[in-house]
Amino acid sequence: STVLIVGESGTGKELFARAIHTDGAQSQKPFVPINCGAIPEHLLESELFGYEEGAFTGARRGGKPGKFELANGGTIFLDEIGNMSLYLQAKLLRVLQERQIERVGGTQMMSVDIRVIAATNNDLQEMVTKGRFREDLYYRLSVIPLVIPPLRERAKDIPLLLNHNMRRFNRLLGKNIQGFSNEAMQICQEYHWPGNVRELINAVEYAINLEEERLILPESLPPRIRHTKESQSLPVHPVEIKPLEQLEKEAISNALDNYGWTDEGKKRAAVALGIGRATIYRKINKYQLNEKHK
Repeated sequence: STVLIVGESGTGKELFARAIHTDGAQSQKPFVPINCGAIPEHLLESELFGYEEGAFTGARRGGKPGKFELANGGTIFLDEIGNMSLYLQAKLLRVLQERQIERVGGTQMMSVDIRVIAATNNDLQEMVTKGRFREDLYYRLSVIPLVIPPLRERAKDIPLLLNHNMRRFNRLLGKNIQGFSNEAMQICQEYHWPGNVRELINAVEYAINLEEERLILPESLPPRIRHTKESQSLPVHPVEIKPLEQLEKEAISNALDNYGWTDEGKKRAAVALGIGRATIYRKINKYQLNEKHK
């Protein structure tokens, strides 16, 4: 069945797609990923469907198979599906309906036996409403929708991911770090991880490279993570809130101090404050202002 994986950037959508493929009956068949947002539209069509010899200037002799052909019998993973043009969406819909493809410049249909897994960090339903994504394709793709929550919403995963990647980078970098200090672990658990799992992996690699002790200490964490914790611990000083009348009184008094308390000064102060001459005289009387208030 076709699967649609939805989640923020960095949540590990391709990892979930590979897990679905590996756990399926076609696990020994190809898993072919393609990022629909990283390839220009005029090239994406030939990348997906392949092309025949002479289909366009520069076409390879003998043609070239596309990703759908390469994934035959297995899984094709269409990442960033929300960036696909409406033209290619129509062609993809046909593939899902007919399980057949036609190469660019070709004349024959070719049957393919594939599982399609798509992924996006966009709200496809909103894109459908705005006419940027085909409604029929959306329903074809979301036979089995899978939503991956951001890392900040699954805090229990953070220690597991930290320790797993610590062991991984120990092997890759020839280190023997034993774990995270309590303070370092607390900082990581309280951090909001805007880059999700991808950011966490990079943070662990950074820390393993820098740390020379047995445990990862706060000083070895990336500065952005440490500084977030430090800024949260700074005392917050409440801002003084003044009544509007008090602010108005002070603004008029300061303007008169600047332009003078003469009739001419009051006229210029009124212009600077954006009020009429009669209004400034009324306000002076209301607040009982005089030159002694300067």
